[in-house]
Amino acid sequence: QVQLVESGGGSVQAGGSRRLSCARSGYTDSITCIGWVRQAPGKEREEVGSIHTGAGSTSYVDSVKGRFTIFQDDAKNTVYLQMDSLKPEDTAMYYCAASTRLFCIPDYWGQGTQVTVSS
Repeated sequence: QVQLVESGGGSVQAGGSRRLSCARSGYTDSITCIGWVRQAPGKEREEVGSIHTGAGSTSYVDSVKGRFTIFQDDAKNTVYLQMDSLKPEDTAMYYCAASTRLFCIPDYWGQGTQVTVSS
């Protein structure tokens, strides 16, 4: 089993920054990919981006490219989502998800952390 705990959510004004953390524990050697997913009220879930834990390669949805960065600290078993130039439309519950499979299909989910961006 793998446990994921997100932290770092909160309120921020548009144009500001926020860093989310996803700390993992348990059988973490099985994880090949960590993704960040968000869901706003009344909207579908959206994958923000992901990082392949072995190579460190990342990918992002177009709406956050150039503003969000995913990186990892292996010593802390933690993946981060650095969010800059935040917009009100970034307001959502943010979840991290861990995958042990191809194509970063989630197997484990954290509880989520709320980010609210005010204009």
